[in-house]
Amino acid sequence: LPVPPSSLPVPSQFPPSHSQSIPSAPSHSQSLPCKLELVVGSPASCMDLELFGAEDEALGPLDCDEALLGSYPVTDGCRIHVTDRSGARAGQFEDLSQVAKYEMAESDYDKRTESVRSFLRQRSWGRWDREREQEREREREQRRAQEAAAAAALPLGARCEVRVPGQPCRRGTIAFVGACSHLCHLFVTLLSPSRCEVAGETDFKPGIWVGVSYDEPMGKHDGSVGGRRYFSCPPGFGAFVRPQSVSAGDFPPLDDGLDEL
Repeated sequence: LPVPPSSLPVPSQFPPSHSQSIPSAPSHSQSLPCKLELVVGSPASCMDLELFGAEDEALGPLDCDEALLGSYPVTDGCRIHVTDRSGARAGQFEDLSQVAKYEMAESDYDKRTESVRSFLRQRSWGRWDREREQEREREREQRRAQEAAAAAALPLGARCEVRVPGQPCRRGTIAFVGACSHLCHLFVTLLSPSRCEVAGETDFKPGIWVGVSYDEPMGKHDGSVGGRRYFSCPPGFGAFVRPQSVSAGDFPPLDDGLDEL
């Protein structure tokens, strides 16, 4: 924004601070940091000043104490960038732990009658709708049972076909089958020993997952996710999918028809 010659917008280096305005420009650049000290809160002795033009182009540092401001190419719309070398204010805009806040104990908030929580509880809305919550839990249990049943039909080392909505059909070999605990994020086997012989630890989303080594590079990894390995395959050939998307059986590699050309 254009400003009068006697008023220079001065942004601090600490985001997301906003532009300030100097009431009147001093005659010498030596006294400018002292005035800016009240604006940006940084010690004058630790300031580095740089002048930017109206198009945000760098015009050079204001480092000559004896120079008059008029000797610099100051025009309407110029700004002065202040860099604090002391580091005293680093992170004060990003670290919310330094900001004083009013905090209330969970037990005290739960006793209040005019809170949003009390409003929802009185009307049995949200998580206080017991019937709806029970219905959701029954649905989650049903999905978990369906996943477990589907995973039980997927033996390790078996050929498989993967069909995910919106993605091309892929074939490969089942390399991993396991379930992620909702609480501790540990893969545990829900299958009989004859069906599944491996288990591992992961940070996946809850539920049962099937690790597949594809015949072609249509996966996302090499059997390792987040620095942890669950099975081995060439890079780009591995993927984890839900059991409902996997069918085990006699699925030879897909023929691309190139042998007939």
